[in-house]
Amino acid sequence: MAEARKLYIKTYGCQMNVYDSERMAEALGASGYEVTDAPEQADMILLNTCHIREKAAEKVYSELGRLKPLKAANPDLRIGVAGCVAQAEGEEIMRRQPLVDLVVGPQTYHRLPAMEAAVRAGERAVDTEFPQEDKFEHLPRTPRTRRAPVAFLTVQEGCDKFCAFCVVPYTRGAEVSRPVERVLREARDLVERGVREITLLGQNVNAYHGAGAGGTWGLARLIREMARIDGLERIRFTTSHPNDMEDELIAAHGDEPKLMPYLHLPVQSGSDRILKAMNRKHTAEQYLRLVERLRAARPDLLLSGDFIVGFPGEAEADFEATMALVREVGYGQAFSFKYSARPGTPAAERAGVPDEVAAERLQRLQALLTEQQRAVQQGMVGREVSVLFEKPGRLPGQMVGKSEYLHAVHVADPLAVPGRIARVRITQSGPNSLGGVMAT
Repeated sequence: MAEARKLYIKTYGCQMNVYDSERMAEALGASGYEVTDAPEQADMILLNTCHIREKAAEKVYSELGRLKPLKAANPDLRIGVAGCVAQAEGEEIMRRQPLVDLVVGPQTYHRLPAMEAAVRAGERAVDTEFPQEDKFEHLPRTPRTRRAPVAFLTVQEGCDKFCAFCVVPYTRGAEVSRPVERVLREARDLVERGVREITLLGQNVNAYHGAGAGGTWGLARLIREMARIDGLERIRFTTSHPNDMEDELIAAHGDEPKLMPYLHLPVQSGSDRILKAMNRKHTAEQYLRLVERLRAARPDLLLSGDFIVGFPGEAEADFEATMALVREVGYGQAFSFKYSARPGTPAAERAGVPDEVAAERLQRLQALLTEQQRAVQQGMVGREVSVLFEKPGRLPGQMVGKSEYLHAVHVADPLAVPGRIARVRITQSGPNSLGGVMAT
């Protein structure tokens, strides 16, 4: 049997890219590749890129520059760029970096085996189409090998919201939902391979409307059906848009035990004026009332959010409105950034807030968010939580898992083994994790 070729994938960005990288590895596995953690041993290197953050494309070109010595040492090394930067840049990547052999967008990675074969035949390949076929149906079925107890599962891609700051509609395309039975089939396969928690993914996941028995299913109905899978103990979903939080999904947070009490619900700003400029199509008050309804359904729900500071036109009063919203909601976790223009988006043509002003505002916002996060974590001390253990911790004998609230929890106990769900009494709170002991 021929020796397997080695594949190294470097993944940037969101959980969907993590999922996509796994599927790309599976696709190339059918062509005789196995994954390695050592790029210097690889026969092929793939950079699975993200276009959300500032200067994303330039960071990819810098990474490609760092790969030049590996290519020089091994002329047979194949280098590819995948993901959203690949979608946005296309042929330009090939022009700027001759060492790149293939460029593949996030909607066409099911074609990687054919592209890889063309590259080995001496061609350079670019595919950034938005094809009609379902890429997931063209990927090979994965072997039933044991894997980690948690997994991502993409159910929806693309976005039709066209927020003024966001490139997703241009790099991932229009909203598309996978058929119900195909999602359930993949979920069952994951559970048979040892997965106990699945996070459903989508750029706008609660806009899910997949074809199923009897018509179109929303996300809540899909979650309720997944909850019937024996062996699947936990369900999460991300990322959500406030405008698509339907009544049935709100209710599911209160009456579906397998749906975890954690929700990522980005708002971006607390100022109605800025929300309108962002094309968010909701007000701060509508967001706050939605939070009230969610907490009425599930009082212990932990919320996280996204915030952009320094959006074009943001005045001090707008920023203070964001701070007021944060104080009213009380977040357990949050992600906050200075605004950075994405080429091709409407906001990119507008004059921005001076960088030093945006930086100072971001510092104030992050101080408040950190204070809230630490208060929530400190409030866990003395409580019992349910922890799904995933992997060894940093210290000998230590195991790390996630609570139902998505807090990282570390425990030193021989009974804490990967895949086990156990009650843990929290004894300490650190900056980004909790420590505890097995509850008796």
